[in-house]
Amino acid sequence: MDRKQHQNVQESGTSSTAQKVGSTDSLSAPEMGVGSLLESLSENTKQGLADEIPLLEGESVKGIDPDVTYLCPYGVPIRGTLTVTNYKLYFRSQDREHPLILDVPLGVCSRVEKIGGSTSKGENSYGIDIHCKDFRHLRFAHKQENHSRRQIFEKIQQYAFPITYKKPFFAFEFQGKYDVEDGWRIYDPIVEYKRQGLPTESWRITRINENYEISDSYPAILAVPTAASDDDLRHISDFRTRSRFPVLSWIHPESQATITRSSQPMVGVAGKHNKEDERYIQMIMDANAQSHKLYIMDARPFVNAVANRARGGGFESEDSYQNAELIFLDIHNIHVMRESSRKLKEECFPAIDETHWLSKIEATHWLEHIKVILAGAVRVADKVESNKTSVLVHCSDGWDRTAQLTSLAMLMLDPYYRTIRGFEVLVEKEWISFGHKFKQRVGHGEDKHSDDNRSPVFLQFIDCVWQMTKQFPNAFEFNEHFLITILDHLYSCLFGTFLYNCEMQRVKEKVSERTVSLWSFINCQMEEFTNPLYAAYVHAHVLLPVTSLRRIHLWTGYYCRWNPRMRPQEPIHLRNQGAVGAESTATKASGRATERTSLQAGSRQTTTFPSTHVRLQ
Repeated sequence: MDRKQHQNVQESGTSSTAQKVGSTDSLSAPEMGVGSLLESLSENTKQGLADEIPLLEGESVKGIDPDVTYLCPYGVPIRGTLTVTNYKLYFRSQDREHPLILDVPLGVCSRVEKIGGSTSKGENSYGIDIHCKDFRHLRFAHKQENHSRRQIFEKIQQYAFPITYKKPFFAFEFQGKYDVEDGWRIYDPIVEYKRQGLPTESWRITRINENYEISDSYPAILAVPTAASDDDLRHISDFRTRSRFPVLSWIHPESQATITRSSQPMVGVAGKHNKEDERYIQMIMDANAQSHKLYIMDARPFVNAVANRARGGGFESEDSYQNAELIFLDIHNIHVMRESSRKLKEECFPAIDETHWLSKIEATHWLEHIKVILAGAVRVADKVESNKTSVLVHCSDGWDRTAQLTSLAMLMLDPYYRTIRGFEVLVEKEWISFGHKFKQRVGHGEDKHSDDNRSPVFLQFIDCVWQMTKQFPNAFEFNEHFLITILDHLYSCLFGTFLYNCEMQRVKEKVSERTVSLWSFINCQMEEFTNPLYAAYVHAHVLLPVTSLRRIHLWTGYYCRWNPRMRPQEPIHLRNQGAVGAESTATKASGRATERTSLQAGSRQTTTFPSTHVRLQ
């Protein structure tokens, strides 16, 4: 596969791994009954249109409308050809010298609607409206007399929402080959626990959940206190929501202080006790010889935790869990975060209010939420590093805010996770294997845009990581492009990495056997995602970022990247490099002039900190 072509489309922030197909087979895959318009086109016309579309291995054209108008929010309407494949929506303007190209994976579509009816008046009042998960909003106008809107709309619906229409994710059709590395081998729980120094006298690795019988949302392999038998684990699991009992995430290589994670205890309104759970928490405490105390970090606001008692949940009583201190971190629930994200999208696309920009961003509360999440992770990391005290982290179910806190704290504590492969391991371990519900939170493949289960939990985590890279610009091996690529493919459904809600479902669907891993794509072109400022020897220690709002910034390189007025001007030396390069110069130039986005990070100042424990001021 041509990596250069791959890169060209990746720069658009949309489809990746693109490959032009010039054979007559490139349009042979449209299904019977694709639509009267497609069928009415001559073979030469169909072939000519298909030849202009970069297709992936396994991708095929499903519908074409050669006369559509893109209602660009930043300029005049643009006429061109709209093509729908089983993976993407592809629009190319009629201007052949400087074409505008939209290349949008259908997985990014959140809502698709028809606009206008048979009685609509006006040239551009009849068409299709597409709301995207990556902060875009696309609108296309169709000519009523062509009767083409219905078949294009239906094809977009079918392949944007394959679960609703009982079709497979495109990841199961994609046949991309990456010979450098198999991304599915990046994370091996046994190898990762051994890297952390396990097993020890105090911690062991167990396969008690190998068949997912204890907890269907936990991974098969877990690390638990040596003092706890498998029978103990079976008894205590019933006292935690979804049977997500406390297990090890990370252990300090020197002090043996740990970060463990779980769900809330099921104390209920009556304030029930569970002696087995209390004894188990004591085992976690005793496994750390440096301290006889444990901090329980409850991610929720106190009021929300109390309200959960009415639903059978709740929080630990300090009277029952002796030597444990309970701290509430005030991170709001998925519904509050979803509303904040919606408001942020409204301010970033399509129009930006220059006069009231700062006040309107403040009104979204997005940066406040990022600050609170980061501050919570700093508290976890600081207790482990400075106090040499173990920390148990949980929220309600233990797969949203808990994952944010444990993974960010581990990123602060362990420089391994700041490398490209280490970060991939971190995401696989704390998010994917431990059952963050990607399918529900992102809404993969389902036509349910108003689903209450959707929430930008993982997006907030990546935003927090970006905040850290801004404060410590030479401490991370990866660059901004790496983070944006991960988010793009969180939605694209091109790779199997983020599909489904838990490890058990992925095993059942044979995801690692039938799909390609995102890490295979990234690791075959590491130079594209490497931070040139990275200096491993400088920051081989703990990083504690400042969480004051004065140091928290809006990530315009992601949230505002579709707005041409918010893009930074490309440095002249980079522009000259692009002009010299022979490969796809026209494509790159047109991309910069239109919807294709340059993901070049701005220059960063390198700062060196001589101490082994860094806190920015």
